[in-house]
Amino acid sequence: MRGRALKNRVARFYDIDDLRVESEPVPAVGAGEALVRTRVCGICTGDLMGWYLKRKAPLVFGHEVVGTVERVGEGVESVQPGDRVFVHHHAPCLSCRACRRGDFVHCAEWRTSHLVPGGMADFFLVPRANLERDTLRLPDSVPFEAAALIEPTACVVKSLRRAQLRGGERIFVIGLGIMGQLHVALASRFGAGEVFASDLEPWRCERALELGADAVFDASRENVTERLRDATGGEMAEVVIVGPGTVPAIESGLELAAPGGRVVLFTATRPEERLPLPVNELYFREVSIVPSYSCGPQDTREALTLIAAGNIPVDRLITHRFPLERISEAFTAAANPRGALKTLIVFDER
Repeated sequence: MRGRALKNRVARFYDIDDLRVESEPVPAVGAGEALVRTRVCGICTGDLMGWYLKRKAPLVFGHEVVGTVERVGEGVESVQPGDRVFVHHHAPCLSCRACRRGDFVHCAEWRTSHLVPGGMADFFLVPRANLERDTLRLPDSVPFEAAALIEPTACVVKSLRRAQLRGGERIFVIGLGIMGQLHVALASRFGAGEVFASDLEPWRCERALELGADAVFDASRENVTERLRDATGGEMAEVVIVGPGTVPAIESGLELAAPGGRVVLFTATRPEERLPLPVNELYFREVSIVPSYSCGPQDTREALTLIAAGNIPVDRLITHRFPLERISEAFTAAANPRGALKTLIVFDER
């Protein structure tokens, strides 16, 4: 590897329409660290929100990443060269007040930890914290492409856990991109009795029915609130997952919630967005608003277990594959709701 390790291809984000494949040195491996050769990296829905990444630009993005351990530093015993691994880009300290509560995303170390230079690179460095606390060896039965769904699946696992589904409750999923489809596929495993959903794209509605939804409404031509009211005899849904990070989507979610229901905000809104709340109505209906941001170590482990057991319909979710040198084309495809669910960057054997 030494001759080939001098340079590392990376995909660097400058703006939503300015992605560049550049070359830089491969990171040096220190004590307690590992170097991983990337095999597959997914394009996250968050990567497509230009305002979200632009705050950090320029950066090597990509965090839905799996690969093969290339080299380990002194003292590393948890993995060895040749191991197939999933690596979470954030890792908690496991000892602070937030971690003791299980609120890993509020751990200061979780928020500052990261892969070097990022997942969209031929090689990336795994710091000691990430290696020790949220790196998982992959079973031989789990292909790299399926394993690339661990991080997004883990985010859905956390979302459904925070939704506190009680046996037999109805769930409604707004938005049927990759994350909405994963919610549909897993909802019954977390206690949902009936699964309803909506989207603006008819083909996504059909895909959700294939993945187990009981009824799906085409929001481009139907009044979704009225359809759910008719379908449930006015009872509505105890849990509503709001996929899009927009105020209108959140307002729709509040309309769809049953008395005593929970509305889960799955995606961030732009910083300047403000939500006008009908506080009196929410109070008497006892509707809760529950944000769900990212995931922690217990979620990634559960996600891998679900994928290894065949509970994630990988072949129905992965729609596009591109090599790294076509990253701009991949971004365009991933952002097209008329054809994409999960878009993967598949790395060659260089």
